[in-house]
Amino acid sequence: MPGDATGRVREPGGHEGRSAAERVPETAKEREAAREPLEAGGGRDGAREPETGDTAREALARAQEALMAALVAGQEAPRGFDRERLRIQEAGLIAKRRRTVARLRPDLAALLGDGFAGEFDAYARGRPRPPGGSHADARDFADRLRAAGRLPEEPVAPEPGPAPRRWSLFGRRR
Repeated sequence: MPGDATGRVREPGGHEGRSAAERVPETAKEREAAREPLEAGGGRDGAREPETGDTAREALARAQEALMAALVAGQEAPRGFDRERLRIQEAGLIAKRRRTVARLRPDLAALLGDGFAGEFDAYARGRPRPPGGSHADARDFADRLRAAGRLPEEPVAPEPGPAPRRWSLFGRRR
């Protein structure tokens, strides 16, 4: 292979460091092979390419919804995604939720002990985080434990009394 002025060896066509999918087809046969999936109504993975910007956005939104549903709601993995990698990512997201709930409600983690992780995973798998965020997630998990009889009923907090009286800077009560 010929070298350039710096002595580096260059591949024909200038494709050094590019994968087969990234390089531009040079021969008529390569161009024809690259064009076939597109003419059949699909891209590299066989998915149909949208025609306009609006449909492209809609298609992207649907694909994102399907991916998020697979990650947080236990839905089927979208076509073209590695199911095992999505399962690993889902487990990571559940672990993140579990750590947050344990931080917000240490009483639950202490009550369940070593069973906290398994109990929370069973609760969270196939259930997205509720609209109220992490605090709502902790509350819903506690409610689930309470409904199963694993957590005692929460006592009703007493009504707050009058505000305490304070001393002012000059020694008079306010």
